[in-house]
Amino acid sequence: MKVAGYRSLAVRTPDGLRIAAQDWARPGSGRDVLLIGHAGHPEVEGTMGRFDASAGGRIHLVQSMDDVAALEIRDPTWLALVTQTTLSVDDTAEIVAALRARYPQLATPRHEDICYATQNRQDAVKKLLEQCDVLVVVGSRTSSNSNRLRELADRAGVPGYLVDGPDDLRAEWFVGKRAVGVTAGASAPELLVQQVVARLADWGGELPREVTGREERVFFTLPRELRRSETVESSEPVRR
Repeated sequence: MKVAGYRSLAVRTPDGLRIAAQDWARPGSGRDVLLIGHAGHPEVEGTMGRFDASAGGRIHLVQSMDDVAALEIRDPTWLALVTQTTLSVDDTAEIVAALRARYPQLATPRHEDICYATQNRQDAVKKLLEQCDVLVVVGSRTSSNSNRLRELADRAGVPGYLVDGPDDLRAEWFVGKRAVGVTAGASAPELLVQQVVARLADWGGELPREVTGREERVFFTLPRELRRSETVESSEPVRR
């Protein structure tokens, strides 16, 4: 059994803060806002819970094409779209296309406002699936992006399994398999990935070969309020 390893960095991005920063979707603007996401996801719950409807706008959760058809919008000309940032462009493409067709004046985010890390990770896993007979995704069963990675295996016709760690692995998954792909959700600790690879090695796997994804060169600045606070603190004289 040959093990093909894909190394993922556990990084939490501040992209979620961009939802409130979009001028056209700013709470209190009076616009209705469509939020593409999954019910129960912390980002979705937090965004919907903090939405300011005092100016008459409402926020609508859109999870499926059925939700698109069922929407009742007060003013289709004053409508904005945001997405759960752990969804990729691929995850949202069909729903976004349907919303744009139904609401031509819908204000939509720039592509880079959808989580670039999620899209890059999915693109890398698609490449990995071309080289392996089975895919193991290290991540929580409640993780949206981890589940999307496992679903990529289904679409590629490759058996895929979502595991919390090495103890969830089953030796029978790998019987007759020549190459195993290992990847991880965005929040999975690198330690768990290494433990999964080590367990596969204990079962006869060869040393892993890393399949590199797209290099990410995105940098985030501090929010304006924090930058201002930092400037004030640095300008204050040191008291002894």
